[in-house]
Amino acid sequence: GNVSEAGGRVELETRECPDCGSKNLISDYCRAEIFCAECGLIIADNIVDLGPEWRAYDAEQVAKKVRVGAPMTYRMHDKGLSTVVSRGGSRGQEQHKIKTLQQRRHTTTNTNERSFIFALSEIDRMACALKLPVNIREAASMLYRQAMKKHLIRGRSIEGITSAILYISCRQCGVPRTLEEMEDISRVEQKEISRSYRFLLRELGVKLSPASPVDFVPRFCSLLELGSETRIRAIEIIKKATEAELTNGRGPIGIAAAAIYIAAILSGQHRTQKDVSVVTGVTEVTIRNRYKELSQQLNIDILL
Repeated sequence: GNVSEAGGRVELETRECPDCGSKNLISDYCRAEIFCAECGLIIADNIVDLGPEWRAYDAEQVAKKVRVGAPMTYRMHDKGLSTVVSRGGSRGQEQHKIKTLQQRRHTTTNTNERSFIFALSEIDRMACALKLPVNIREAASMLYRQAMKKHLIRGRSIEGITSAILYISCRQCGVPRTLEEMEDISRVEQKEISRSYRFLLRELGVKLSPASPVDFVPRFCSLLELGSETRIRAIEIIKKATEAELTNGRGPIGIAAAAIYIAAILSGQHRTQKDVSVVTGVTEVTIRNRYKELSQQLNIDILL
């Protein structure tokens, strides 16, 4: 099929939307989703871009580019640039030199380097558990390097710092995860992640725009197996609530959960408050309170 690229998005024309039949499907590697450009249905989520970072147009170019080795990656402590020296036909003293060099490359005696390798493996482990795409793992690994250069790691929990860094990277890429989700896969508690998160934002000067309830809707709807109609309605409810200033001082996840709960009822795809609570991590009491506020203030008639 034809493939066209634009700004990290790859348009696929080899499949069609099960909802509307459109073949205009978009693979968005930043959001880790394939969605229909016509009706907005998410066809697949948690997609991973495993392709090489170079392009080749014929077999000869592929052969040339493969020979340059693996692409550089910030997810390895040496950025994936280590090479193994070939033994070739060397003998005696030359062989001894080669063996010594290889041992030096693969033995990490430095405590800082061992800690660094552990940190990158933690980022990878948690990213795998959250099914995050490669680009978010790369972003998190780069952010960790920045923190290390500024000597922000010493005396702090590596697990707390890596959890906070992955949390920040998800926000930066527009695919936020909740602190509850982070705690589930982290080796530290939510309190420690929050503390490290605030510390890193301050020390690294990272500016994050407030998380929008809309950012959580596609993934939560997908997890609840809700269709495009519910997702579109939930986003409309959130937009109206924002215009009416009903979201001020309210947690974005609670607003998203309530909007999805209302939208599902309106679309005839009813989910219980418990269903929504389990997926979003928001308590049933909060969902109940937010949904009452939204339905009353926006004059939405709900028949339960």
